[in-house]
Amino acid sequence: MGAVRLTVSQALVRFLANQYSERDGVQQRLIPGCFGIFGHGNVAGVGQALLEAHTTGSADLPYYLARNEQGMVHASVGYSRMRNRLQALACTASIGPGSTNMLTGAALATTNRIPVLLLASDIFATRVGSPVLQELELPSGYDVSVNDAFRPLSRFFDRVWRPEQLPAAMLGAMRVLTDQAETGAVTIALPQDVQAEAHDWDEELFAPRVWHIPRPLPEPAALARAVAVLRSGRQPLIIAGGGVLYSEATEELRRFAEATGIPVADTQAGKGAILWDHPQAVGGVGSTGSPVANALAREADVVLGIGTRYSDFTTASRTAFQNPDVRFVNLNIAALDVAKHSGVMLLADARTGLEALTRELEGYRVDEEYTRRHRTLFDDWNKVVDEAYHLGHGPLPAQTEVLGALNETIGTNATVVQAAGSMPGDLQMLWRAQETKQYHVEYAFSCMGYEIAGALGIKMAAPEREVYSLVGDGSYLMMAQEIVTAVSENIKLIIVIVQNHGFSSIGSLSESLGSQRFGTNYRYRDPATGMLSGDTLPVDLAANAESLGADVIRVKTIDEFRDALAAARASSRTTAVHIETDMFAPVPSSQSWWDVPVSEVAQLESTQQARKTYEQHKSEQRPFLRPSEQEGPA
Repeated sequence: MGAVRLTVSQALVRFLANQYSERDGVQQRLIPGCFGIFGHGNVAGVGQALLEAHTTGSADLPYYLARNEQGMVHASVGYSRMRNRLQALACTASIGPGSTNMLTGAALATTNRIPVLLLASDIFATRVGSPVLQELELPSGYDVSVNDAFRPLSRFFDRVWRPEQLPAAMLGAMRVLTDQAETGAVTIALPQDVQAEAHDWDEELFAPRVWHIPRPLPEPAALARAVAVLRSGRQPLIIAGGGVLYSEATEELRRFAEATGIPVADTQAGKGAILWDHPQAVGGVGSTGSPVANALAREADVVLGIGTRYSDFTTASRTAFQNPDVRFVNLNIAALDVAKHSGVMLLADARTGLEALTRELEGYRVDEEYTRRHRTLFDDWNKVVDEAYHLGHGPLPAQTEVLGALNETIGTNATVVQAAGSMPGDLQMLWRAQETKQYHVEYAFSCMGYEIAGALGIKMAAPEREVYSLVGDGSYLMMAQEIVTAVSENIKLIIVIVQNHGFSSIGSLSESLGSQRFGTNYRYRDPATGMLSGDTLPVDLAANAESLGADVIRVKTIDEFRDALAAARASSRTTAVHIETDMFAPVPSSQSWWDVPVSEVAQLESTQQARKTYEQHKSEQRPFLRPSEQEGPA
């Protein structure tokens, strides 16, 4: 092949347009589009290249104008997660604050292990005009820029100081984006002068390239160890994490659970891995889980974790599993996760691992009495959920009633999106997932502001679905700008704004920790006390959403809310439904715990009492250092 003369940015765009991923014989574009906000640093580089590609047809890389750099990364995460990490969007931002605005998004992507490609504009490679506007000057080294902050937040980071470095950087980026065990944010820093610099490129760089995503098989000896532990279980429990969904292994999980009778609990990322009404389903596990799953977790003698990273919410800060002889079998594609809790390590794809376990465990099944017990517990719990959904609370409705009305009307071809505040806890505890992709809660980073931006990316990935963004007033005020993007692109979202005039989740946590909800209410400052305890602020979030281009429906009752949801579904436009709820309405208990340290010394009696409770729970934490006998020497 010959050479073609292009700028670095033009070569980058043409390269990205020709990358594909493949799994199980299904091939798709790896980078199907690019979000961007332009400023000095990328407007004449990547921006010009995207324009030229669109105008000349030289590369197919659709461009989407975002309104907030953090928001466009969130949207990209929502997109990739909806596509089971087989596709990733690119995000381009200008030098300085434009690029560093993506740092929170990078942290969210890497924490959640979702692939996104960040094209961060950087300082001049030539340094002729230094220091330039927004350049970080450090006396210790002139090659450090603000973009170096991306290094610990990225699974892959490179800076292209010269055009010749671009091919290696982009091939490395694609490798990590398609590595199911190592993926996350990938950052390529592009000095603004290099973006516009021309170079003669080998045409082979732009040939279509397919990145094959494997399904690793379990190693036979590890499989034998795992089977031996599982066969010994009398009260086993499965914890299904997000890896089950990303691996598209839900059918294999269902068959395994039905064959063995082992009950299945789920994590925030794993909800939907087994549907709520399946005989083996016992709901969410951990700090915000169901009392059923948590009761089984306390007594479990064997825990099979599938595609879970065992976060502190899943393990109730390592207090969930109280059986002194509990053993863990960890089926995961990531070596980091498979070694947790001193478990038997089954390093494999979730689908192939479950297929192997089902085959090797033929003839094993839990005792029927164990099955009857967890079904009885779950039936009793469902009555509690029904009551929470139809509480009849007043004069303002309870948040659980809002979630219940949505859960009962959403349908299977829809996705509910949430990330922060009190709703993730209520959702994991109470939501009845009726379909694999119906539930989308970002809870590895629990980032306020993800809800609307993430919903935008989800709708872009699955335009045939209704996408509901559930957002509290705290998160809405953090970031609502991508409503404008949805409106401008004619991408319909249904945004449910739940307003309770404060931070409900942190307020409740604060109270439980003896801090009396300090700094968690949206109120005027009371001049008599100096505290934010005056009248409610006259904030009108519905009017704000309307000013950003959304249609708005204001409701006060749950019946009106149900009617508004029906109207929003019938509409072809982005619609916000605004409802005010009671921050202090009751919520069922998960009968679990989460480790948030309480002041060891305090003059406040509320804090002193909270510290006593804290120390009691701390005594129940377990390090899980006991090795399985199958792992030790013969």
